[in-house]
Amino acid sequence: MTARILNGVAIRDQIYAELQSEIASLAAGGVRSGLAAVLVGDNPASKLYVNSKIAACGKLGLESFLLTPPATITTEELLGAVDELNRRDDVDGILVQMPLPKQVDSKRILDAVDPAKDVDGFHPENVGRLVAGRPSLVACTPAGVMEILRRSGIAIEGANAVVMGRSDIVGKPMAILLVHANATVTICHSKTRELKEVARRADIVVAAMGRAAMVTPDYIRPGATVIDVGQNVITDAAEAERIFAKFPEKIAGFHKKGSVLVGDCHPDVVETAGAFTPVPGGVGPLTIAMLMSNTVRAARMRRGRAAEAAGVER
Repeated sequence: MTARILNGVAIRDQIYAELQSEIASLAAGGVRSGLAAVLVGDNPASKLYVNSKIAACGKLGLESFLLTPPATITTEELLGAVDELNRRDDVDGILVQMPLPKQVDSKRILDAVDPAKDVDGFHPENVGRLVAGRPSLVACTPAGVMEILRRSGIAIEGANAVVMGRSDIVGKPMAILLVHANATVTICHSKTRELKEVARRADIVVAAMGRAAMVTPDYIRPGATVIDVGQNVITDAAEAERIFAKFPEKIAGFHKKGSVLVGDCHPDVVETAGAFTPVPGGVGPLTIAMLMSNTVRAARMRRGRAAEAAGVER
């Protein structure tokens, strides 16, 4: 058996088409949604991520603003920059790219973002709303996973789901979203006993442990849906050849580039799973798509609240 590949690029394009229509409708009403990205310092990976997000804004017709403070910035200085973005009416969404330099208090910065503009869904108020079943802006990667499942026709209601990973960014909100969709959810982590046996009972496995190719076929019940959230770069030739032994094109790509991307799932999982998200091309494109979706949603919600307030004042 070979798994059905769940194509994240195709699903992203569906969402983009829907967003373009919504953005055009907002623009017709005089609203052009805007995303502000704060990129501190010169981290190459962070630059790549932010540039891809800015490019997505351009593709969809969203305004984008890029702030690039130096790596020497203090917590207080960055708080001041965030406060200014909170007050700007042309900014609907604020993205602070992680990681921040060591001298900056990341939690204080993320907590300072106006919850109404928190398009990453990290603010405690938005997390609380998600837990309470009244979500507004939801963390992008888990929201993207839900879109993959729904748009691929994967049955969630009544399913046994295992989320491998308990991070605030992916694991915890992922589990909550699945619970709200009426799945029975088990959260696993590095201290879970008999992890393999727990995972094998699942209809849906979401792998978000941050460990390259950790989830091998014996973790997966035949026919299960496997969502691979991992993004791990392999630079060791022996490791690449071991992981991709059945995928000569990947090994050839490694020798050409000197690195290869692998998820948290071993690529051989495709032989056991019923449906599987590839890395790259699976969850990754949806993360950016949901950031765009959150920005448009934030614009609608903010304008709606403003109109409501104006009506009360009258």
